[in-house]
This record gives sequence, C-alpha cells and structure tokens, in this order.
Amino acid sequence: MRRTGSARSDLRGWDMAAIRKIEWVLWLCALATASRAQNDKPQPADRKAEPAAQSLVAPGEEGSLKNVRQLTFGGTNAEAYFSFEGDRLVFQSTRPPYECDQIFTMDLSGENQKLVSTGKGKTTCAYFFPGGKRLLYASTHHHDEKCPPPPDRSKGYLWGVYSTFDIFTCNSDGSDLKPLTNQPGYDAEATIAPDGSTIVFTSTRDGDLELYTMDLDGKNVRRLTHEPGYDGGAFFSPDSKKIVYRANHPEGEELERYKKLLAEDLVAPAKVELFIMDRDGSNKQQLTHNGAANFGPYFHPNGNQIIFSSNFEDPKGRNFELYTIGLDGKGQKRITHHEGFDMFPVFSPDGKRIVFVSSRNGRSPHELNVFIADWIDN
Repeated sequence: MRRTGSARSDLRGWDMAAIRKIEWVLWLCALATASRAQNDKPQPADRKAEPAAQSLVAPGEEGSLKNVRQLTFGGTNAEAYFSFEGDRLVFQSTRPPYECDQIFTMDLSGENQKLVSTGKGKTTCAYFFPGGKRLLYASTHHHDEKCPPPPDRSKGYLWGVYSTFDIFTCNSDGSDLKPLTNQPGYDAEATIAPDGSTIVFTSTRDGDLELYTMDLDGKNVRRLTHEPGYDGGAFFSPDSKKIVYRANHPEGEELERYKKLLAEDLVAPAKVELFIMDRDGSNKQQLTHNGAANFGPYFHPNGNQIIFSSNFEDPKGRNFELYTIGLDGKGQKRITHHEGFDMFPVFSPDGKRIVFVSSRNGRSPHELNVFIADWIDN
C-alpha cells in the first residue's frame, strides 16, 4: 500500500462488509484488470490531458482545487510523484499488455508516457532522485518474470507483501538498472529525502514490516521502528528532518494472526493510522485516531500541513476523500467531495499544484486515473 505495492495500487473489489475499511484501496487493481479484458479497445496510454471541465470538480472542492485536468485515461494508475524539479511525474500503472503494475514517466501535461521498468514481474513505489537523472522503484522481476500470484481471497482479504520485492535504481529512461537491496524479505515503499541524503523504505528483513533508512547507494541501513505490526508508506518533510508514515499495530489475538500471516508473506490490515517522527525514529506521535483506513500522507512544502486520504466519514468504508491536518493532529480539513475514490495526494515542490488519483470520470466501474490541479492555499 504506499503502495504497498502497495496501497500502494494492488487493488481490488470493495463489497465485503468485514473489510470495507481497506479493501476498496487494495483490490481495485485486480478488478480493473478483469474489466479491461471486457473492453474491445483499450484506452490509449499516452494522451494529452483534457481541458479542465466542471465535471472534474465536485461541489465543495472549489475552495481548494481549480483547473483539474486528467492525465491518464483507462486502466489502473496510481502513486504519481513529482520530480524534485517539478517538471515530470513517475507513476505505476496496470495497462495492456501488462497484467500487473509497471513504472512509467510522463510530462505534467500527460504526454510522453514512457515505460521505464522492465515490463516483467510486478513493480511498485517509484520515486525520482534529486536532479531528475535517476529514479528508484521496487520490483519482483529478478525472481520471476511473471506477476506474483494473488493471495487466496476465499480466506478473506489478504495482502501479499512479497519477499521477492527488492529496490532498484535506474536512469530516468529505465537504463542502467542496479539493485539497492538484496536482503531476504520484502523491500519496497522507498522515498528520498529532499536534501538528497537518505532513502526511507519498508522491509521485513528483521521479521516484521518496519521502516528503515539507507544511503542513496544502499549502504548504512538503520532501523527506525520497532513496534509489532505494519509500518510503511513513509515520506520526508520538506526540510528532511521529519518522517510521516502509516501504521497498524495490532494487539492480542489480532497480533497473533498478524504474525502467522506475515510468515506466509501476507497481511490482513484492519485499520491504518498516521504517525510522525524525527528522521532518526525518535519522537513518534500519532496524528489520526479515527479507527479507519488512512493512507498516503504527504507534507505540504510549507512544512506545516500533511495531506492524506481516508474513509473515516463513510460508515460503509467505501468513499475515500482527501484531507489536510496539522503536525499536531489538529486543524483537519476536508479537501475533496467526490463520491468514490480520491487517493495518493502529492504536492508539487513549489506547493502550487497537487497530483492525486481518482475514480472520477472513469469509463469503467473500477478505473483509476491520475489528475493534476492547481492548489488554492488558504
């Protein structure tokens, strides 16, 4: 989810009441693959963004968003991140002929979409290095060229945290691919500090889903979290001094079930709250306490706000909206008002634009696309 592979966009259906709080995010990808097979003609991958239309702005969003434009058309697209220069985006997409996520780059207009991963295995969580010449992402291609088999859904919602995921770096055109991690276990969900000094990522190398940092060359690995449960989807603050992330720390019987599933490279997440800490792992503070599914936290460039997605206002857990919140967990404000799915919000480096993933304007029930909008700072 950040993604893992997450939340990151291995998504599927969302109609089972017991898991509605989180399955809408994590099962959409698989259902989108099935729905694409029913279409006679797949939507073109590289298409210029359409002009802003009133239909792309839901009532109530005018105070925060304007000039909303759609950048991708068809398939399951997720986790679009700006380059540090603010001139390009890197994102993951499941689209023909690929049966699971691959990594692409594109201009801010939606043009020049280019495959930069190998086209093999499953990928997730891409991010630019400062300077824009290289990027990183996680992939399973070096273990198996085929997509990993999905978990057995007959046992309930289970999320695969594949031990075959490792983190790689490459040139921005996909060339010069090199591994950054080679430890046994899941290594993914990596992002880079704005000061260009450090990578933060999620790993099971010590037997649990924890957060770590490492140098840009993969050296000097340091563990940041130590609580049983899932810690992941981390991002640095603009000054690179703090880290925001999502976590689920079960107790009692839930913890025992978590341990058993993790031994099989599986997770059955229930609720996910947001936390903030110093970059060395100290001073951890919980930001949300709503008992819902809270995902995709990302700092505003002013360093005083965090934007994220949550379903806490929907009793059925199906509707995900974007919200901002202060670093003290106060001042929460709702940003989007679209009935459906709004997720993976990311600010441009100058804070003037926001990119997010949404089901709005979709041509099929489970289609997810990347959108860009001007941000109204108020």
